[in-house]
Amino acid sequence: MPALGVPSTPFTFVVHALGVAVLILVLVWSIYFRGGFAWEATDKSLIFNLHPFLMVLGLVFLGGEAIISYRYLPLRKDVKKLVHLVLHAIALALGIIGIYTAFKNHNETGVANLYSLHSWIGIGVICLYGIQWIYGFLVFFYPKGSAGLRSDSVPWHVLFGLLVYILVVGNATLGFLEKLTFLESSGVEKFGSEAFLVNFTALVTLVFGAFVIFSVISQGPVEEDHSYSEI
Repeated sequence: MPALGVPSTPFTFVVHALGVAVLILVLVWSIYFRGGFAWEATDKSLIFNLHPFLMVLGLVFLGGEAIISYRYLPLRKDVKKLVHLVLHAIALALGIIGIYTAFKNHNETGVANLYSLHSWIGIGVICLYGIQWIYGFLVFFYPKGSAGLRSDSVPWHVLFGLLVYILVVGNATLGFLEKLTFLESSGVEKFGSEAFLVNFTALVTLVFGAFVIFSVISQGPVEEDHSYSEI
């Protein structure tokens, strides 16, 4: 049963709007303030710029959309299950590439890897995300566990998925803070427009994550009351 006795539809609309807003904010920051993106460049910061964008697009935005897909898609349960699976797969792939770009930037500029709390949590989160996806694929999609195993796994699958997503959002905001701290130590004004944009983006990311959780624990349409029974 949902924890909130209110309809999920308004929450899902807010999730979509905030998700688009977060992506736009990250693009403005990366392109207007940081100079854009590149896979190979003399200016190695352009390589790093891919990291926050891919992480937000993948694990935060698409991961959130995958979580609430059962709440708003007017499709059959088996189709929604496939959408849920595919969106999470894309999110995981983008997250892995996003982490690689951070390593690529560090390796090409001589910066040490895995020295910060953000990086430690990030590696842990991507591993947990991958374990969650693999387990969901094997038990709920193919080859599928027994009916009893699926039934017993559902609450833990949902709970663990929400826990991982909370870690995703929390670590994203920690990453914004870490990067802004480095930028300010390099001359970016603490009360300047870029600092304001980064902090505001982190806040919108937090609110986006909160509304994803609200969507999940709110009351879905009648026909979706048991939509998690075969995730």
